[in-house]
Amino acid sequence: MLHWLWVLIVGGVIGLIAGAITHKGGSMNWIVNIIAGLVGSSLGEALLGAWGPQLAGMAIIPSLLGAIILVILVSWILSMINGNKARN
Repeated sequence: MLHWLWVLIVGGVIGLIAGAITHKGGSMNWIVNIIAGLVGSSLGEALLGAWGPQLAGMAIIPSLLGAIILVILVSWILSMINGNKARN
């Protein structure tokens, strides 16, 4: 049980850092930070492997890189959708 609490905390911190690095984190709440951190961690470890220091079972560097990629990709997709709505 305590492990899952650490996973959520570390996922939230990873998502928060990714949002701060990309300057897209201002509109993200804590639930979105956790989701971005957890999904980004899975993405990063799938693409880059599980190397480097680990915390709560997540490799920090690949997880952070995956979360950054995820935040950039999602913000780009949302800007495309909002741009199409503005034109209609």
